[in-house]
Amino acid sequence: MKFLETRGNDGQHPEKVSFSEAILSPISSFGGIYSPESLPNLGESFLEAHIKSNYKTLAAAVLTAFDIDIDANIIEKALALYDEFDDSSNPVPVVKVKDDLFVSELWHGPTRAFKDMALQPFGTVLSSIAQDRDEHYLILAATSGDTGPAALETFKNKANVQVACMYPDGGTSDVQRLQMVTEDADNLKVIGVKGDFDDTQNALKKLLGSKKFKDTLKEKNILLSAANSVNFGRIIFQTIYHIHSYLELVRQNAIQSGEKVYLNVPSGNFGNALGGYYAMKMGLPVEKILIASNNNNILTKLINTGAYDLRNSSVIATTSPAMDILKSSNIERIFFDLFGKDRTKDLMAQLDNDKHYQLDESELKQIQAIFSADFCNDDEGKKYIKEAFSNGYLMDPHTATCFKVYDTCRDKKLSTIIYSTAEWTKFSPVIANALTGEVDTHDLDALKSISKEAGIEIPAIINGLFDKKITQSTIIEKDEIESEILSFL
Repeated sequence: MKFLETRGNDGQHPEKVSFSEAILSPISSFGGIYSPESLPNLGESFLEAHIKSNYKTLAAAVLTAFDIDIDANIIEKALALYDEFDDSSNPVPVVKVKDDLFVSELWHGPTRAFKDMALQPFGTVLSSIAQDRDEHYLILAATSGDTGPAALETFKNKANVQVACMYPDGGTSDVQRLQMVTEDADNLKVIGVKGDFDDTQNALKKLLGSKKFKDTLKEKNILLSAANSVNFGRIIFQTIYHIHSYLELVRQNAIQSGEKVYLNVPSGNFGNALGGYYAMKMGLPVEKILIASNNNNILTKLINTGAYDLRNSSVIATTSPAMDILKSSNIERIFFDLFGKDRTKDLMAQLDNDKHYQLDESELKQIQAIFSADFCNDDEGKKYIKEAFSNGYLMDPHTATCFKVYDTCRDKKLSTIIYSTAEWTKFSPVIANALTGEVDTHDLDALKSISKEAGIEIPAIINGLFDKKITQSTIIEKDEIESEILSFL
């Protein structure tokens, strides 16, 4: 399989690249990214063939269908990391919450968030390619809270790889911050940035596209890549759990094979939703993909009106901080697939230069045929948390936004799969407030409160964070990011 540039070719990049080339160097001409030239057709026969397959077998079959240029032994080694999740036989349990509502729990890996689903195998793949080529890579990561811990976890002590991870200072939960700032591997650097997630992501994209920065790295015999979902190495693994979750409903006799479902995704950077979109295009029976946002509801406005407008917008701090994002990178891949490279380049240029673009009526109809969207404010989210808990299900505030969309965006009574992106432990003060009304509670106290209220233990991997030594204390202004990374190298 080959990958194409979303904004066309500038004469300085190859027009098509392999999967390994796309993940090693994820930024393409004119600041674009890479998308697959075509998608495999999985269809009903593929689903029937994998009704009884475990997650690793299914994942291997999907990757084989993509025909990527990665040795089978590397893929096998990468997928074996799912054995380290809570249940090696089923790393992604799908839990029935209502008669037609199911929650796909993507957070049973080492950092308790859905980013482990992609970044655990991705780290092995990228490091193995680097070793085979005898090359050394700097991996950049910008995080709103979950990508960072997952990237650091997967790359720590990996050969031929160093990681610089940027997070917005004060813009993550305490648990997320502790997962990053207590990492002590020599090949990792964690940088707190005075700003928001968009500032860190903008810095990442700027450095990935900077010839000067790349030339400086080249003098040190270092090449540049990224762990964010601008990298298709993340996205390919995110298609798999959508297929798995559908098959789980079939296995649970909730649906018949071939019956359509809704996919309900909490979204900030749109990578999770993009994985669902690709699964749908490959043949998964999906009625629509429902997009849940928080008060940073830029995606809701785009899908409902066709307008993407950042002119009078700034990031709003919410109780679902991993979605506190305004510039959503993976929308670009949707546009490329639907509208082509020229229109995508035009729209992205308008956003960069004017902070605004407007889809035409035909384009909006194409988007709305696939996606519906709504947003959930903080108070609504806490009500959904409390209501679900009273019915026996404990969830985090990002998952809660999907319950609002389940209520408002379905026009057919079809089974709905909500994608739960984080364990309750990562946002405990919000959940404690929702369940008991307590306010201004520190994470550890909130964890203990919820543990008592729910009658469940705090996972040791989370509880132990509060006794670990802080090893990464760097906090800088956003214009100091490049010099700080070069100092680390």
